[in-house]
Amino acid sequence: MNLFDQIRLGLAVGIAKSVTALVKTLKLGAASVLPGEISRRIHPRLLPLLFEQVKSGVILIVGTNGKTTTSLLLRTILENQGYRVTHNATGANLINGLITALLADTNLIGQLNRDYAILEVDENILPLILKDCRPRYILGLNLFRDQLDRYGEVDTISFRWQKAISPLPTDTVVVLNADDPTLAYLGQNLPQNVLFFGLNEPDLYLGEIPHAVDSIYCPSCGHLLDYQGVYLSHLGDYHCPSCGFEKSPPLLESQEWGQILIGVYNKYNTLAAATLAQQIGIERSAIDDTIKHFRAAFGRAEELTVEGKHVRILLSKNPVGMNETIRAVNDIQAQGQSSVSLIVLNDRIPDGTDVSWIWDVDTEKLVANGGTIVVSGDRVYDMALRLQYSQDKLSEAAKPLNLIIQENLEQAIATALTHTPPQETLHILPTYSAMLEVRQFLTGRKIL
Repeated sequence: MNLFDQIRLGLAVGIAKSVTALVKTLKLGAASVLPGEISRRIHPRLLPLLFEQVKSGVILIVGTNGKTTTSLLLRTILENQGYRVTHNATGANLINGLITALLADTNLIGQLNRDYAILEVDENILPLILKDCRPRYILGLNLFRDQLDRYGEVDTISFRWQKAISPLPTDTVVVLNADDPTLAYLGQNLPQNVLFFGLNEPDLYLGEIPHAVDSIYCPSCGHLLDYQGVYLSHLGDYHCPSCGFEKSPPLLESQEWGQILIGVYNKYNTLAAATLAQQIGIERSAIDDTIKHFRAAFGRAEELTVEGKHVRILLSKNPVGMNETIRAVNDIQAQGQSSVSLIVLNDRIPDGTDVSWIWDVDTEKLVANGGTIVVSGDRVYDMALRLQYSQDKLSEAAKPLNLIIQENLEQAIATALTHTPPQETLHILPTYSAMLEVRQFLTGRKIL
């Protein structure tokens, strides 16, 4: 780094830390984005300069679902082994958020004394980052349709990833989900050191392929894939009868590993973090111990006690995520441990302004269990209509449902808590901005 870069870096750091202090002092938010945006204008090459200072390398975690949980798990594994880690824990995963997180751990002259930086990255900006930055590891979790007003189809994103990753040094480690045909094909065509994770547990197969599945065609020749079974959406065990493309063998035997939290999707998150941790050199026993004692990130199967009632918040922001949430809730309801759910649908920028995705969610499976469902949020009536149509398609043998519509979120939470028996769990299924609001009402504290 030349003298001019050092001066500009020092100036950028000083301003960023001042802005952070001012925002927090005035209680205007978590200052997770603005400091990075301002400092980037002072020094446009700030991000690659910060990347270069991380001693053992930067880890980028990308994908549609699971980034925050997987990032936190991997961070916890590394920190438990004594490593110093920078992490964008607030979930601000655009370039300004990444810069803010890195700057938060620098000293006053911009020196970043960290062993690793774990950065969850929005899937759409990965190519922008890789133009100038050289991560040591890239972990790709999955690709689903998400926020249709912002992103294209998964094939488009995968193509852009391949163009961006291929020029990286060949010793870059890329860890990908073998159960996702799009990512498996990507990995099979990269020159880097590619490792795969995935499930080999037929007992977890879905009874059928979901109607809103994203990609069940061969990414090589376009022929319909032959699935032995699916675990969620288009993730499963497959091969192409036309060209021979097939699932790459995962590095770990999933049956031999436990998992964090609830749901098949968290088994994937666990295996993803474990695969990368072992590649870094962490012992199996240390990884297992962290998995056993892991606590959820905010809103991701996070558990709270409110007014003596047990509450679990399950972020649900796209069809695949919400279908898996419903699957997990149904399993708990089948055990007689839950009969009340609160669904909160917003359409703000963090959520995606197009809420038509709710019609791709298998809400019939949640409604069929009966009980009480409280609906709220900016698009409360859209969600209520979707649930009403779900009831119309049920048989007469389905359990009766008590559907409560409450525009005011605070009152909706109070209503859901009132209906929840003391021995049961209230499940809250919010979109992203709704999750932040729900947590503020339940805990009295803002996250962002």
